[in-house]
Amino acid sequence: MQLKQISVFLENKSGRLSRVTQILKEANIDILALCVADSNEYGIVRMIVDKPAKAMEELEKSKFTVSLTNVIGVTIPDSAGGLATVIDLLAKQNISMEYIYAFTSRKIGEAIIILRVEDTQSAIEILTDHHVKLITHNEIIRE
Repeated sequence: MQLKQISVFLENKSGRLSRVTQILKEANIDILALCVADSNEYGIVRMIVDKPAKAMEELEKSKFTVSLTNVIGVTIPDSAGGLATVIDLLAKQNISMEYIYAFTSRKIGEAIIILRVEDTQSAIEILTDHHVKLITHNEIIRE
């Protein structure tokens, strides 16, 4: 089970993120999760959206550099230690974490983390074997 993540590379200039969100708004694309990483010269906006293919198309039409990445969505208890359990499972199997971001769901007591790891398939197998609930794109949309 993998989610499709959109990454948009932006010059670190005023108005660029606004333009991206405006394009998605005009295309009726819902941003479900968002993470922004930046440096002095550029930024990377990582998003889970309800319509990834359409988002890619609309952003590319507007000359943005966009990529599609497979990531893993995992539900965890929204309590102390929930994140540590998942991270520890992967670390014990030497699965390298590239980045992570999280958001809470509309369901009470759950949080959702988005993981980008070095070996996605192995991570999925490890998490599934340990009864960690992976989440699908459709489940995020219905939250």
